Amino acid sequence: MTLSEVFWDRHIPLPKLSPLLAKVCVGVLALLCFINSYDGEFVFDDSEAIVNNKDLRPTTPLSNLWRNDFWGSNLSSNSSHKSYRPLTVLTFRLNYLLVGGLHPVGFHVLNILLHAVISALMIDMFAILTGGLSYDEKGRIQNLAPKTSLLAALFFAAHPVHTESVAGIVGRADLLCALFFQLSFLSYTRAFNKAGSDRDDRFSVQWVVASLLLCAAAMLCKEQGITVLGVNAAFDVLLICNVNVYELSQRLLLRKKTSSISDFFHVGLLRRLALMLLGGLSMLYARWKIMGTGPPAFTEVDNPASFAENIFFRIVNYNYYYCLNAWLLVCPWWLCFDWSMGCVPLIKSAADWRMMWLVLLWCFLIGLINQALCSQDIQKRRTLTLALVLLVVPFLPASNIFFRVGFVVAERVLYLSSAGYCLLVAYCVGQCCSRWAKYRKLLYVSMVALLCVYVVRCALRSHQWRSEKTLFTSALSVCPLNAKVHYNVGKNLADRGNTTAAIVFYREAVRLHPTYVHAMNNLGNILKERNALVEAEDLLSKAVSIQPDFAAAWMNLGIVQNSLQKFEEAERSYWNAIRFRKKYPDCYYNLGRLYADQNRHVDALNAWRNATMLKPDHSLAWNNMVILLDNTGNLGQAEAIGREALRIVPNDHTIMFSLANVLGKLQKYKESEGFFLSALKINPNAASCHGNLAVLYHRWGKLELAKKHYELSLKLDPEAPGTRDNYNMLRRKLDQLKRQTP
Repeated sequence: MTLSEVFWDRHIPLPKLSPLLAKVCVGVLALLCFINSYDGEFVFDDSEAIVNNKDLRPTTPLSNLWRNDFWGSNLSSNSSHKSYRPLTVLTFRLNYLLVGGLHPVGFHVLNILLHAVISALMIDMFAILTGGLSYDEKGRIQNLAPKTSLLAALFFAAHPVHTESVAGIVGRADLLCALFFQLSFLSYTRAFNKAGSDRDDRFSVQWVVASLLLCAAAMLCKEQGITVLGVNAAFDVLLICNVNVYELSQRLLLRKKTSSISDFFHVGLLRRLALMLLGGLSMLYARWKIMGTGPPAFTEVDNPASFAENIFFRIVNYNYYYCLNAWLLVCPWWLCFDWSMGCVPLIKSAADWRMMWLVLLWCFLIGLINQALCSQDIQKRRTLTLALVLLVVPFLPASNIFFRVGFVVAERVLYLSSAGYCLLVAYCVGQCCSRWAKYRKLLYVSMVALLCVYVVRCALRSHQWRSEKTLFTSALSVCPLNAKVHYNVGKNLADRGNTTAAIVFYREAVRLHPTYVHAMNNLGNILKERNALVEAEDLLSKAVSIQPDFAAAWMNLGIVQNSLQKFEEAERSYWNAIRFRKKYPDCYYNLGRLYADQNRHVDALNAWRNATMLKPDHSLAWNNMVILLDNTGNLGQAEAIGREALRIVPNDHTIMFSLANVLGKLQKYKESEGFFLSALKINPNAASCHGNLAVLYHRWGKLELAKKHYELSLKLDPEAPGTRDNYNMLRRKLDQLKRQTP
């Protein structure tokens, strides 16, 4: 096939830029759209995937990255999300090492730069999909659609639906997947003989293998990466072999004698498809083996449509989800960090007015497919078909067709699919400009206005992603029926100390979703702190009755019951928590407090010892052991436990304080003084520490130092129990000494 410049391309009202300048322009626009998110915080899923993920720490062996999921849980665990993305986690770890810790700026900057690079590379990808493969005399690929590819790349760089992937750090998975997706496709295009015709069966096996390896890399960043094989296959069939799908289907359906499979599929194509099929199946098999215990288990809350008993309405709701995804591409104004938990009510009746959106979507798609397959214009047919492939194929893993997914709508999964949409928009602009030349100025203004709207929306949305406060509150107007939105707003308020407002949002979350156990648990905790113990007990009891294996709720219920002096019920609750979470140091700590309240000292010490075995740096458990042994007169054991604790947590001032008290009672005044002073160096405003050090000096006979620290203690806490009496006693003694001095 002889390729020529795409006829509508010259009508697009854009300057014809050099390849390098075009990429620079696109990259700069991508940076401009999202640059204000560079100094954002860790938000939403960043907490689990980055802040609490031990796989990022230098102390964690690198081999753990290949055994754990994206969130740091072992893949063999039943609670694992099964999202296997070790290359993405590796980049997080590199970020951590380069900046020396969890500093979000470095993470955000890399995300923004990745989006700029991907946007610039989209020019090459769009050029090939639109204009085909053509080489100049030096063997370099020519761009036969420079304006179309530039315009599509500009739309891609500035599309607001990308904000979650760029401004949210966990979106790194989508960015890296897209980068390797592009490289895999571009490598595949290099497999064809520059000098040969498109009917030639010769191709480079090395480049096809390289494309497969890059596809595997894309999969190791995010599972969606395997869909590049579908795009590569469509490119090969439609562009390299120039198969007319409509004509082929007509011949096969009508069973014309003249039709032959060799007229359409050549040996080279079949070999390439076989290579990709073998590679794809190998990747899927490896992925399945890595998952270990099978696919992840999602709940009705995550994806309610997939649990609909009526298969007709299940399919209807899936299609409604497709409509919502399409709307986010067309009008990306209503964006939300989470679309679950009632945000999108299910369609349960054929009379539901939302059914018209399904009809509109499929009418539009059928019309587009008809144009793509039945057009006599080869350039139009090729561009529309490949744009549709790029729109649909990367979305397939999120479509619920092959397996149940754990979300209703997720803007991040549209990152790659939006490329197909942007190519369709650029094609439409070109067609309109070529057909309606007299309205060219109006079309130009509309095109620039759309880009400006995109840029402004990106800037506004990326600003909302800078902190959890703005992110969560922005969702209230988009998804007011989403219980998770109210829960997250409440949690953020509680974390910032505004528990009064948090209660309102937690109550609304429970009202919207009466079985929302996490909201009940958090609300119960706040009520417990406010001494509303009866209501807290009711909420937590309901939470564990709904979800009997909710270990945290069992522990919190035990704390409330202990406060209500329901000791037997509290003990049962604590043991239930430990039964459902074997390694639960905080629960052992609270169980120890219960035993201490009941004067079951041995049981308390055993519980706290278990807590420190499970979590060696559990300073509260260590400190309580020292205090209990001190109070029961076991000073030798208390000293040993205190010294052991400080070997593990050497900078804990509370343990230093408790050990200093023990050493003072053992008349080891010098050592006791050292620990008191070390504790004060860490926490100089601790009135009790100054007071007890003063008592030590008082016993030791260093009366002036005792006076100094009594005064410091009273200055910090005038109501400190016993301190004023001791101070007055010291003053009387000092007065006596003065009178006795000649």
